[in-house]
Amino acid sequence: MTHLPLLAQLPIPLLQWYGEHARVLPWRSQPTPYRVWVSEIMLQQTRVAAVLSYFQRFLSALPTVADLAAVPDDQLMKLWEGLGYYSRARNLKKAALQIMEQFDGVFPSTYEEILSLAGIGAYTAGAISSIAFGIPVPAVDGNVLRVTARITGFDGDIAAPQTKRTFRDAICGIIPLSQPGDFNQALMELGATVCLPNGAPLCDQCPAALFCTAHLDDRTAELPVKSPKKPRRVEARTVFLLFYERAVALCKRPEKGLLSGLWEFPNVLGDGAGALEVWNIAPGQTVEIQNGKHIFTHIEWHMTAEAVALQSDVLPEGWVWANRAELQDTYAIPSAFSCFLPLADRYI
Repeated sequence: MTHLPLLAQLPIPLLQWYGEHARVLPWRSQPTPYRVWVSEIMLQQTRVAAVLSYFQRFLSALPTVADLAAVPDDQLMKLWEGLGYYSRARNLKKAALQIMEQFDGVFPSTYEEILSLAGIGAYTAGAISSIAFGIPVPAVDGNVLRVTARITGFDGDIAAPQTKRTFRDAICGIIPLSQPGDFNQALMELGATVCLPNGAPLCDQCPAALFCTAHLDDRTAELPVKSPKKPRRVEARTVFLLFYERAVALCKRPEKGLLSGLWEFPNVLGDGAGALEVWNIAPGQTVEIQNGKHIFTHIEWHMTAEAVALQSDVLPEGWVWANRAELQDTYAIPSAFSCFLPLADRYI
């Protein structure tokens, strides 16, 4: 049984707790629409600690919407390198172009307009609207669903779309009109720092402990309920680190699909037999072999890297040679291949 009315008790103790325990974060100290937007996109699927340095670097390089709209794709990808989920960065630029073309370069100020931007869904639109513009709309993410499911004793699947709608409607009825941004951030903060997803929640530190169903019924280990993920598909790949005169070969991935449009070390499915011949690259001397693994959301790559010293600098059309400085400063290499960067560094 779900006790949605219990959420009505939440705003006052939650906001008091947030006032005392909120983390000091750069986008909170200056909550302009642009800064809130960039931070929220970066924080999707990514821990706060990992985002901090990226946020500062990104804002230093691209301080305005106009700068973001005009940035070359390779520079944008380099700024995003290592954060993963690169489609987020591409959508940031798409949305920046929308703002320049459709809103005369001014960040839109209504929930509906913000929701119309590329890469922005209901959660992100709610976060920007409430934090930057004071509009009383919810921002319901995984943290918020976990907190509200535990408080209300909700035992349905929190991954179901109807669940998000149910709690979004419930929060609409309790969000303080005077502090909607603080309330949404407080809910997210509570889920991130106290009502933890893995391991025991810190109920002794929670402002909702006195009325939380999961805590009072000793069910925090059971709630929330989430449908199991499908097992990841495993792919065996051979990665080629091709060297010539202190440079390594890079090629670009297709513009659609996984890691679209990013630079990478050439690689193929399977054991790599015959790959150099297919690419019309003259055989070279294999100088080192190294194994690596990378886990995506739905795919797991098991990789064998072959470091090969070539006798010729001829590469397929569109491939490039990158020296050490270019590898560090120019070309964005996905984190899937970061385990092989030390190997590349030894030969360039």
